[in-house]
Amino acid sequence: MNLKSKQQYMNTLGPQYLQASKKDKGKFLDEYCRNTGQNRKHVIKKFRSLLKPPKGKVRARRPEYYTRDVRAALVQIWQIFDRPCGQRLEPLLKTETDRLIRLGELDCSKEVVAKLKTITPSTIDKKLAHEKEVLRLRQKYRAKNTFPLGSKVPTKSAAELDKEQPGTEQIDCVEHCGVSASGEYILSLSIVDIYSGWWEADAVMGKGQQKALMAIKEAATRCPFAWVEIHPDNGGNIFNYHVYAFAQKNGIALSHSRPYRKNDNCFIEQKQSTHIRKPFGYLRYDTEEERKIISDLLRNEMRLYKNFFQPVLKLTAKTRIKGKVKKKFDRPKTPYQRLLESKALSNEKKQELTALYCSLNPAELKRRINTKLKQLSKAHDQKKTGLQVEASRSRLQKISVS
Repeated sequence: MNLKSKQQYMNTLGPQYLQASKKDKGKFLDEYCRNTGQNRKHVIKKFRSLLKPPKGKVRARRPEYYTRDVRAALVQIWQIFDRPCGQRLEPLLKTETDRLIRLGELDCSKEVVAKLKTITPSTIDKKLAHEKEVLRLRQKYRAKNTFPLGSKVPTKSAAELDKEQPGTEQIDCVEHCGVSASGEYILSLSIVDIYSGWWEADAVMGKGQQKALMAIKEAATRCPFAWVEIHPDNGGNIFNYHVYAFAQKNGIALSHSRPYRKNDNCFIEQKQSTHIRKPFGYLRYDTEEERKIISDLLRNEMRLYKNFFQPVLKLTAKTRIKGKVKKKFDRPKTPYQRLLESKALSNEKKQELTALYCSLNPAELKRRINTKLKQLSKAHDQKKTGLQVEASRSRLQKISVS
């Protein structure tokens, strides 16, 4: 039986099938499927298709209750209340529609107001579906907030940085904000040389780019060797066009770490615990007196003590054996000793470093460091006491007024 004959057979049985009872319809289906070999579910759909109106005739649609003017008012109210969902917008329509009309924010008829007050949350979501989709597409395809400097400066991991000669510097900042990041507070800007471990630091007030740039410039002048490359993280105060212009002007290469990859700056991150957090802790420092003490300590005693009398381990090999990592380190040496072994420094510069080393007393440096740390602690306690006195005074004034 070909397709044409099957269709003729269905047209013949169709009127009888549609008028038959449920039991008789089963008999018609058994007979048709047995004679044609077609699937039973497919045949049921074919018989039901006979109920559709003929082509050219459109079934009359029920008139729309929530018309365009209702939808326009609904969209306007939805935008006023920050685009809530249907469940959250439905009670607002009942309580705030009349208020918006009185305030002149909404212009619609009483019939529209009555319909807005009776609309259900599911219908609200259906009527706003188009607006929500348009909003989603706008957010999806809007211009991304790009950082033009990121396209000019290459990203590098720690493995890609030069470790064979001095001059490649990693830069990072440590925030002394305590438990609150509000307001302005002191940041310790640290710079470390990858090859030797030579460390420079300074304290700046706030996250201003110009202040950070001045600290970087002064650290470059204090450093006993010329910088070849600087490698900050993505912090806006140390990776910006001011630092980029400084690097271009002085012939220094500039690279930055990848976002959310702290290991790209692993050499400077290692110093933050021993050189910054251990002496200064996690307290909040936010006064100019505290900044002067921290800056003086970092630029003088701490710098000399760490660079001349604190040996540094360097990783030489790392192998993985059956899930365990085995690391090998070279002999511990101070940054000063590693610079003397480098061929990049001139003999005059090595002699200057040696003369400075011979003039230093590590015990005296340690005593001076402890003295300045005590001064910092005293300044912090006085500040805290002053804040408590001011707070008590303000409470007393409120009590007296009330």
